[in-house]
Amino acid sequence: MLIFLAASAAACSGPPPASALPLTQVQDIALPGAASRLDYQALDTAAKRLYIAHLGDGTVHVVDLNSGTVAGTVRGISSVHGVTLAADRHLLLAAASGTDEVALIDTNTLAVAARVRAGSTPDGVAYDPVHGKAYVSNEHDHAETVIDLATMSAKPPVEIGGGAGNSVYDPASGTVMVNVQDRNELAIIDPATDVVTDRISVKDCDSNHGLYLDGANKLAFIACEGNAKLLVLDLQTREVTARFDTGGGPDVLAFDQGLHRLYVASESGVVSVFDEQSRALTVRASGKLADHAHTVAVDQGTHRVYFPLENIGGRPVLRVMEPAK
Repeated sequence: MLIFLAASAAACSGPPPASALPLTQVQDIALPGAASRLDYQALDTAAKRLYIAHLGDGTVHVVDLNSGTVAGTVRGISSVHGVTLAADRHLLLAAASGTDEVALIDTNTLAVAARVRAGSTPDGVAYDPVHGKAYVSNEHDHAETVIDLATMSAKPPVEIGGGAGNSVYDPASGTVMVNVQDRNELAIIDPATDVVTDRISVKDCDSNHGLYLDGANKLAFIACEGNAKLLVLDLQTREVTARFDTGGGPDVLAFDQGLHRLYVASESGVVSVFDEQSRALTVRASGKLADHAHTVAVDQGTHRVYFPLENIGGRPVLRVMEPAK
């Protein structure tokens, strides 16, 4: 009986609280709209702006990080998922899965400059500044949409052979890497030819969705949303070198390059923190921040960490945190 009670207590204890995280809350910035799902973010460090996809409202909020206020809201982006900045072109790329298109937003005016047709359920967006192209993850399609930003038009898609998780441009190798989440593969695209030149198997990963590339160290960090794992993939040896538990449904990853720290946000609201040293990760901490705290962004200059939270006291907020001293 005593053994049964101890096991039950452990099972019901739940994840550690937010206080377990090595972060201190700075402020909550109220966001417009309903207490509905928020998604990806794009940080413009030069302009001190943070763009937040408000999927449930079909809007993109623009937060002025200097004043801690909302500077504007772009409307009419149905079920917006991924947002990626092409700062050199003064464009924000927003994937509207409700209409299967990508909106190209002028960051000076916050007006939609163009809409480009994508595949089924566009999600993440990668930007290659060398070739001036964007690559869009179509989650329920077998192809990456390619957008020529000079002409604001679609080019022939790249067949990847399965549904796409996140797509990320790697400046170190000059390639675009895509999680093919229903094949447990990482596909590598050459932007010069728009051809898949290589595939790397990602074993024991149920739905490899979230992706961050540490190009300098030739590592890929991959979130497996189906079995709540984080994988470290050595891009040189093509082997998975480590596996870690995360909160349920790990989604967005963000990396603080100065502190060598990786944040993994999950659908369960648990945030996992890892430190990187000598091309290896160690677990720093884990804690539940809030329900559906599945998206995270990091300011490389200030080391502040941003978590859009859909329902705090009945309204959406942007929680601003910084590393604890």
